Amino acid sequence: MHVDFLDAHERHWEDAERLFRAQRWANADHLYGLAAECGLKRLMLAFGMPFDTANKRPEKREDREHANGIWARFEAYRCGHHRGAGYVLPAYNLFGDWNVSQRYAHQSQFDQTRAQGHQSGAAIVRALVKKAQREGLLHDDL
Repeated sequence: MHVDFLDAHERHWEDAERLFRAQRWANADHLYGLAAECGLKRLMLAFGMPFDTANKRPEKREDREHANGIWARFEAYRCGHHRGAGYVLPAYNLFGDWNVSQRYAHQSQFDQTRAQGHQSGAAIVRALVKKAQREGLLHDDL
């Protein structure tokens, strides 16, 4: 399938918001992480992240992280790009306690507070993606 980080970012965000409103904390929380990951990877592409189109993934292993790991990797591309100064993330990783394997956890381990924290992180990424779109930094995906 064709890789489209921007579309994935948008649909994961929209679904997370629907699930959040329905108080489905576990799945909302999970999708906020995926939304943030996809949004950051799309921005990283704009900032020069090498991408292996044959294997449909970032070339560098360290760029294949999920939300908890990609937050730090984003900085490597952002700070090296001439337009990166306008796309700063908070120094504190809002997904430091998030892990893709938590999709296997029992839903009772998730609550509104946890989901709201990750919602906030995904909203920050979303704002950066929207800014990049307005400023013409984002073009068609791969």
